[in-house]
This record gives sequence, structure tokens and C-alpha cells, in this order.
Amino acid sequence: MRLPNAINRCTRSLCNFMKTLNFILAGCLIVAASVAAEDLAPVFLANPLQGTDSSPNFSHGNEYPAIGLPFPMNVWAPYTQPERDSFFYQYRKPKIRGIRQTHQPSAWMGDYATFALMPVSGDLVVTGEDRASEFSHAREIAQPSYYKVHLDTWNATAEVTPTERAARFRFTYEDPKDAYVVLNVFAGKPAGSVEIIPGENKVIGIARNNSGGVPDNFGNYFVIVFDRPFTAYGVWTPDSIETNKMKLESEKALGAYLKFDVSAGKTVGCKVASSFISAEQAARNLEKEIGDADFDTVRQRAETRWNETLGRVKVEGGSEDQRRTFYSALYRAVQFPQRFYEFDGQDHPIYYSPYDGKVHDGHMYTDSGFWDTFRAAHPLINLLFPEVSAEIQEGLLHAYDESGWLPAWSSPGHRAIMIGNHAFSLMADAWTKGITNFDAGKAVAAMTHDANTQAPPGLDTIGRDGAYFYHTLGYVPYDNGRNKGTNSYREAGAKTLEFAYDDFCAAQLAAATGHKTEAEAFANTAMNYTNLFDAKIGFMRGRKVDGTWDEPFYPEEWGGPFTEGNSWHWTWSVMQDVPGLVELMGGEKAFGDKLDAVFYAGVGVKVGSYGQMIHEMTEMVAGNMGQYAHGNEPVHHMLYLYDYAGQPWKAQSRIRQTMTLLYQPTPDGICGDEDTGQMSAWYVFSALGFYPVCPGDPVYLIGSPLFDQATISLPNNKTYIVTAKNNGPQEPYIRGAKINDESYTKVYLRHQDIANGGGITFQMASEPNYKWAVEAAARPGSALGRLRETLK
Repeated sequence: MRLPNAINRCTRSLCNFMKTLNFILAGCLIVAASVAAEDLAPVFLANPLQGTDSSPNFSHGNEYPAIGLPFPMNVWAPYTQPERDSFFYQYRKPKIRGIRQTHQPSAWMGDYATFALMPVSGDLVVTGEDRASEFSHAREIAQPSYYKVHLDTWNATAEVTPTERAARFRFTYEDPKDAYVVLNVFAGKPAGSVEIIPGENKVIGIARNNSGGVPDNFGNYFVIVFDRPFTAYGVWTPDSIETNKMKLESEKALGAYLKFDVSAGKTVGCKVASSFISAEQAARNLEKEIGDADFDTVRQRAETRWNETLGRVKVEGGSEDQRRTFYSALYRAVQFPQRFYEFDGQDHPIYYSPYDGKVHDGHMYTDSGFWDTFRAAHPLINLLFPEVSAEIQEGLLHAYDESGWLPAWSSPGHRAIMIGNHAFSLMADAWTKGITNFDAGKAVAAMTHDANTQAPPGLDTIGRDGAYFYHTLGYVPYDNGRNKGTNSYREAGAKTLEFAYDDFCAAQLAAATGHKTEAEAFANTAMNYTNLFDAKIGFMRGRKVDGTWDEPFYPEEWGGPFTEGNSWHWTWSVMQDVPGLVELMGGEKAFGDKLDAVFYAGVGVKVGSYGQMIHEMTEMVAGNMGQYAHGNEPVHHMLYLYDYAGQPWKAQSRIRQTMTLLYQPTPDGICGDEDTGQMSAWYVFSALGFYPVCPGDPVYLIGSPLFDQATISLPNNKTYIVTAKNNGPQEPYIRGAKINDESYTKVYLRHQDIANGGGITFQMASEPNYKWAVEAAARPGSALGRLRETLK
């Protein structure tokens, strides 16, 4: 995922593509030879460095080592790049500039409310370039709950361990030189500030830097308390250092330096907390989450929290690398969305609204790109962490109350990026899976408003761009500009398909809560996908306002009517009515053949309206799986569609292949952009053996379980156990299945059956079983069709 107008320049040669692919294949051999680490707790299996070996031109996750708790308000991370570089931790860079508090959901979105700490020794240096230290990954430890790095330039070690809104730092200086801790508050508008309070060993300040989508009064208030007095102090900007000065305010980068006597004790510790509400609230957060706890106590608490969270799924069997990949993926999947609420003096949740700039009661979450995460990341939260989902749903309606729109990409407020009304999906999926704490009537009213209202100028990602035509023509019109007409909307084909899916979700929630009139209207427009299917060529394509097709058409051409993909990818975006799409394509055989054709097609790319190769194109070519582009989200459900074609063995083979080739527990071990947990959530579900093809419908399609056994601990003190007998790298196929010792011949599982506890046992094999779960009765049918039946 990336900003639509932030087109990346990719210049890698085919030779580099093959080197990348060969490296991945070599990693597969390592996976097969690894020894299981049965005795390691999950927090030690998850690798925060996974996905950090990326560049703007080629993504291997585009991640940074996020040291924080699950669904935190902030995390901490080392950074190697200048402060304005949103690709701020690059694995191959040799120097670290500091450890920053970050909220960045994606390099393409940018960071906000950021400040950093860095130890230096000897001569005082303060700017990022001057204080940057050489380091080695051999002397770097990264765990979800703890980060440690030796800073070779300064002969010092930096450590950090987190809470949700605070952290403990520990700096150890090896030489009896002058020892400093440098605070850097990143540049931003309006001005940030810093104040030193020597008598309390304290520094306070406000970080106001941001990447957009915030009210004018936005600020991150922070407090830092050291465990020993300063022997000297001062403030700085890139232009000057002012000794003994205690206050500074500037739109430039600014900060403070604190000097310590380490002749008697080499370790300097501090505790840090922040708040989006006030300085007083930051102090309250510090007291509540750390208080008098020392570094090791905070670290132990963080490890316990992570083991409880990651331990909601216990996997057994497989190789050590597969286990590490699984828990690294689960760790990434619970990084976002981030809590944006705090607790007042009476321990009630309150939050600063990034929509209206006021403080309100209740819960708020931010930093999730729903275009990405509705597909698997939020369904995973609904399955494993429904208590978190309940707060997320509440926050969606708060956003509507405070801005007049449901969010689509909040970071922390509305941002103009990506398409669709996927808050509809979040609420429908939650409701149909038993998470019903929110006001469904208000949710349906909000959906009705957003689905029928043209997006506001400059923010066409909320509401509906082309709403009038979507409802009058049954699609959003597109003209490629070669014969430019009026009423043409960018990415109109993708918008039409996603609006139709979102309308299904709105209909599902409306029907479930007694809003029949709205349900019927939404169910009707959920069929609008049919208006973009050209039966003559078997693809979805752009259509002009006069009803004619946009010409010329090339299925491998990216952009135009589609978002970050081409028609090979977007033709399958009919999650709500897969049997309807099967029928449009001419039946099961034609549908299965079309799925096969995705892989048999060449990897050629027409850059289309992008005008040049973008990184998603480059990554698809490097993957060498035909036109299958797993590094971007629109195709994430596609492999499971073989289940609807009566060919589940092909789903099993392709899913296992994708897990093996495109995911590793290494710095380059994620394909494409992580995108706030979606890429990893796909892996978690797929490794468990099932996947939510149509969020909003409480059904999972079965794939190929990766582990011998996976035990899912559910919040109601029940467990669901997926067992795969005779499983292994060469046994991806399901020979048969049983539930309660009875043969199970369906290719799907219902959410409620999992929530009730129990389990399923698969018998795996090295050859396909062409008879298991292939009949039409074995499939869940059309989610939209089932809904329409209930409305009759």
C-alpha cells in the first residue's frame, strides 16, 4: 500500500529479481532443516526485525522493529535515517541515530508526535547526523518486549522496555568520559517545546510534528524522569547549543541534553510517558504504568503481556523457522490499530479526538488502513481479541460523531488515501461474530449517510467518490483520458467493486438489527459488481458514463480503473457473491481455469496510468507466480476461491506454496508492505488452516494447516484445536477431515462452531484427494444470496 500519488521509481534488473527469488528458495531449505524450539516462549520466537530489510523501491515488509505492547498507544524503535525519512529503520544501514517514540503505521503514511533519546559520550554532539553511532546486528537484541543495542561510536549500550503509554530506558557507559543523554523533538508545526526541571531530574515537552490529518491543537505531551541528578544541562536546535538554558520552543528540530557523572555508576536510567491530552495526563500515565517499577520489572511485565497475547494460539510441530514466522506474524498483526485513549484520575477511559480536537469519554483507536486490514487483520482481532474489537467499534462511531464521517484510513485523523467504505466491513464482521456492544442503529445511519454522499473535496477516501453515478448507473464511470469524457473517476472500477462489497456488509448489519428497508436497499446495490464484468473477455473492466467499455483493454495493465493492480487481480473482488461470479464466468470449470490462468500468465506488466514501474509491480515480477501479486492486498482471498470451483486441492497447494516462498522470520521475510498487520494476518489464518474470504459473513474457507496442531484459546475459556496428522513440507493436501470422530466433508467452518470450542482433525497427504469436499453442497454458498433469502 502507498499513497496514490507517491509513485516509486524502481530500477532493479531481472538479475536482481532472480537473486531475490533464489534467496527466498534457499531460505525454504533452511526452514526444512531447522530444529524445533519447543521450549521457547512466544515472545522469544517473534522477531521485530522481520520485514526491516526494505527500500522505497522494493518492499520486504517496509517495517521497523516496534518495541511496544499489543495494540499500544505508541511503540519505540531505533532509527537509522534522517528524521524526515519515513523509511526510518533500514536494516543494512550502519548507524543508529536514537530510539524514538513512533506511531507510524506505514512508511507511505509518515510518522507523527515523534521524539527520541540517544546516549553519547566524550564531546557533546546533538544533531542526528553528529550523534549517529556505528552498530552491529551481532550486538543488537530485538524482542517485542525489549530492545538492546551496543553503540560502538560511544562505547555505550542503550536498552528500552515498554508499557502501553510509557517506557523504561537504561543507558550504560563503558568509559569514564563525559556521559550525555540527548533528547530530540522532531521538527513540526506548530512549534514543539522542551523544558528542563533540574530539581526534579525531569524533562517535559510537546512534540507537534505530524504528517497530516490532525486538528490545530494537536500535540504529544511527554515527561521524562531520570533516576539521578544532572551535572549539566541545556537545550539545542540544529543551529546552536545553549548551556544552562531550561526552556525552548521552535518549529525546527529541538531538544535537550543532560550530562551525568558515571564515575561511580555506569548506568543511567529514566522513565518516559506521553499523552495526547495534557502534560498532567502524561504524568498520570507515567505513575499508572510505571510508578516505582525498575527496568527489569517493567521488562518482565511486558514479556508476560506478550506471552499471554501470543499464547492465545499455541502451535506445535513444523520447523523452528515456521514457528518463528508464525509468532512474528502474530506479533505484527496486533501492532495496529493503536489505542488512542488514556485513563483519567477515576480510571475512566478518555481520549483526545483527532477529529474535532476535544477531549471525550470512551475509547478511540487509530492507525489502521481499512482497505488493507478489513480482509484478515480485523477478522483475526474478532476471533482472538473480541474485547479489543468491541472498543474499536465504539471508536468508529465516535469518529462519525466528531467528524460526520466513518473513517477509512485514520493516522490519527482522516487521511486522503485508498478507497472503499471498509468501516462497514469492520462493524458487520464484528456484529455477526457476536461483538454487539455498539449502537447498531447509529451504525446503519452512518453507513447510509456515507454510502450516499459524495466525498468532500480533498478527502475523496471518505464517503463515496462518484456516489451519484454509483446509484444511478450501478457503477462509478471511468474514462482513460485517450478519449476523455466528463464524469470520469480515478480508480472507478476498484471503487465500484469495493462499494458493492461494503454494501453487502451494510445490508448484513441492517438485516441483523431489524433495519429491513436499509438492508434491502444495500443488498440490491451489492449486486453492482455485475455491471463491470465483460462476459466476452471474462474480466472486470472500466466502463464509461455512456455505458460503453473503456478501450483499449489489457488485463495486465495496472492503474486506470483499478487501484494498485490490474484486472487479473481485481476481477476476483466479489467476496460477497462468489457463486455469482462463478456463474458470470460460465460455471465451475471456467472459473477454475481462470484461477489457473492467473499463475500461467506471464509476469509481464503494463505500467498503465502509473507511467512507470512501481514497487508493487516489481515485487510481483520478482515473486515469479504469474500475475498473482500476493505483495498487495486485493488478491489475498483469491487462492481460497478454488474451494468454490470444486478444486480445494489447488487452494491447499497454492496456499502452502505462498506461505513457504513468501514468508520467513528474517529481515527480508515479508513480501510487499506489511500494511498495519494485514500481510501477517493472512499468514496467521492460513497457517491455522482457514481464512475469512468474506468478512461480514461468519464463515471461514479451509486451506492447508501448516502445523501438526494449533490450539486457539478463546476469550470464553474454551479452546478450538486444529490437528493435522501426517503433516509435513511435502504433505499440503487434505485427504479427509473429522469433527468429533465424524467425517467432515465441507470446505468451510462457521465462526460460531469455532467460538463454541472443540476442534477439527485433518488427515494430510502428499497427493491431492480429488473427492474430498468437492460437491456444491460442501461449499458455503453465496453470502449475499443467503442474506437476500432472509429478506424475502
